[in-house]
Amino acid sequence: MKILITGTTGKVGKAFLPAFLEKPQFSSAEVVALCHNRRIEADERVEVVTGSLADPQAVASAMHGVTHVLHMAAVKESPDLVIDVAIKGMFLLLEEARQSPTLKQFILIGGDCSVGHIFKDYPAPITENSPRKAYSGCYALTKVLEEVMIEQYQIQYGLNGTVLRAPWIMEKDDFKHALSFGPDQFGGPIWSDLMSADKAARLGHGGFVPLMRGSTGASLKRNFVHVDDLVAALLAALDNPRAKQELFNIAMDEPVDYALVAEYLLRTRGMEIVEIPTPFHSNWLDNTKARQALDWRPQVDFEGMIERAWSYERKPNDPRTIWYPG
Repeated sequence: MKILITGTTGKVGKAFLPAFLEKPQFSSAEVVALCHNRRIEADERVEVVTGSLADPQAVASAMHGVTHVLHMAAVKESPDLVIDVAIKGMFLLLEEARQSPTLKQFILIGGDCSVGHIFKDYPAPITENSPRKAYSGCYALTKVLEEVMIEQYQIQYGLNGTVLRAPWIMEKDDFKHALSFGPDQFGGPIWSDLMSADKAARLGHGGFVPLMRGSTGASLKRNFVHVDDLVAALLAALDNPRAKQELFNIAMDEPVDYALVAEYLLRTRGMEIVEIPTPFHSNWLDNTKARQALDWRPQVDFEGMIERAWSYERKPNDPRTIWYPG
């Protein structure tokens, strides 16, 4: 096996690469890492190719002799970069893949923004057959287009593609900062969009936990997955014939209920609950298909995510990195 990985310096890539290299079943595998702005160190099993996904020559060089592709690279910084990576880069990878005499599988990490995140209403749990309803913006649009592109290459050229659709990915102390009212908040929504600036500033001093209520008035439920569980799903799908030309939702067994989170933090940390009405919609990314086909099951529930986040201690060489706004 010779696997090309894009996005090795990102959150998922940094967790996946060591886990992959340590797996006995992949002990003879070689890795090609296509890096652009950030690099990893090459070694006897890892080759580093430097270049942009939007550069045909860099992509062709990285794809030479590859048997598997794991495409995880993503950007949100500007529409131009988003299109370069998500659309042009995806097209170049797929074109090389369909013409490759060695390619066996192409895996894409997708995102739940293709099914609306918390911005679109679904009457039932979201399965792999649910209609795509992206929220507004270039990034969410490209997540729909990536899924459609790999689907069409499967139809038109018989490509062995696999899509793992993941929601908001948590690691380390991410979940703690996702619930913060302070300047260290990770992701959204932006609290000052939902309350007065004075109230948001007061809550930013700490000790408060948000209990968001959705458009119906019930507590909001939102999909998450821990990076360790996503890595486990990737390893389960890699070189797995049951993953051939399939799309899988990779999420926790149930969406995170903000009421249960708030009650847990009140009980265990004495945090004060702040109820926040929102226009958002609860949804449920149903992972049944992945559990059955890949023999995979997420190990981190919302309590585990809280405990990991609140107990995580950062060292001087481990500064908090905001990969994307959320």
